[in-house]
Amino acid sequence: MAQTRCYYEILSVERTASQDDIKRSYRRLAMKWHPDRNPDNPEAEAEFKACTESYEVLSDPERRQLYDRHGHAGLRQNPAHDFGKMHVNDIFSMFNDIFGQQAGGRAQRGSARGYDLETEVEIELEEAFQGCEREVEFKRLDVCDTCTGSGAKPGSKPTQCATCGGQGQVAQAGFGGMFRMVTTCPECRGRRTIIKDKCEKCRGQGRVATKRKLVVRIPNGIDDGQVIRLSGEGEPTPPEVSPEGKGPRGDLHVVVRVAEHDRFERRGTDLVTAHPMAFAQAALGATVTLEGIDGELELEIPAGSQHGEAVVIERAGMTALQSKERGDLHIVLQLVVPKKLSDDQRRLLAEYAQTEKADVHAGEQSFWKKINPFGG
Repeated sequence: MAQTRCYYEILSVERTASQDDIKRSYRRLAMKWHPDRNPDNPEAEAEFKACTESYEVLSDPERRQLYDRHGHAGLRQNPAHDFGKMHVNDIFSMFNDIFGQQAGGRAQRGSARGYDLETEVEIELEEAFQGCEREVEFKRLDVCDTCTGSGAKPGSKPTQCATCGGQGQVAQAGFGGMFRMVTTCPECRGRRTIIKDKCEKCRGQGRVATKRKLVVRIPNGIDDGQVIRLSGEGEPTPPEVSPEGKGPRGDLHVVVRVAEHDRFERRGTDLVTAHPMAFAQAALGATVTLEGIDGELELEIPAGSQHGEAVVIERAGMTALQSKERGDLHIVLQLVVPKKLSDDQRRLLAEYAQTEKADVHAGEQSFWKKINPFGG
């Protein structure tokens, strides 16, 4: 049956999402639904295929434009892949385009490195300014300690796959025997052996999902979307490469999200904020105090300042990554006009308006003036 779910909904992105946003969301969801992390789960395999299909379309500008205009019907008129007939193993060539050959797709024969993983952590802008530590919790596959990664029940051993002869791959002839196409063995799925008596703990996978907690040191000056790589905190080598998990583990990539601030907007190492000023301060100038990213600052408002003008305080912005160097703080002045005036304020402003020969409203009389215009 043709795919009917919205590709944008599958990847949890808006229709206006950038290519980076689409790629980032695909990375996260592909990690979540990876079949090796969800053994014997047809729903996870289906979601993994749906995510890959969605990414294939939305990452191609021409196909994305066609999909935006005509939906799935437009793609059916210009087919590029038949995902409905693909086995999940055949998708990994596309998966590797995002993660690298050893960073999320199935490792190639001869590879000795485990899969990379990715997680996210959110911090405040002040924490990004000075650096901080965060505890992250994530799931990863580890070698089953019951069967030591073989997938076989203790006391039994895997047997060689008869379909591929222990090669993990099979060759099929195509187009009248003009060439051969080598694919993963459908029987053993690349493991080269068949497990008849499966380990009860890992159900024959050789790997079990475990939870792990780590304290991550986040350096000062880090920006939203930057990644901290923790070497060796990923998964062990896949069982089809090394059942015992020999060889280096993959890495854990921690994507740092910096929350939006209620007062500051970040532009690289510079910060931008707004500060109110009264008419008298704008006209005469003033020295005021405001709260910076790391404490109080004195702001000099020049005489004659206009609404929307910016005053710069040098080296009062964000720190550069892993450095003591700082950007600048740009303060946008905002003229605040009072909604209510006292009688004295109104009189003084009326006198000032006369010096500028500016027409102003005289203002309403007070209630007592209205009922007693002669005073007394």
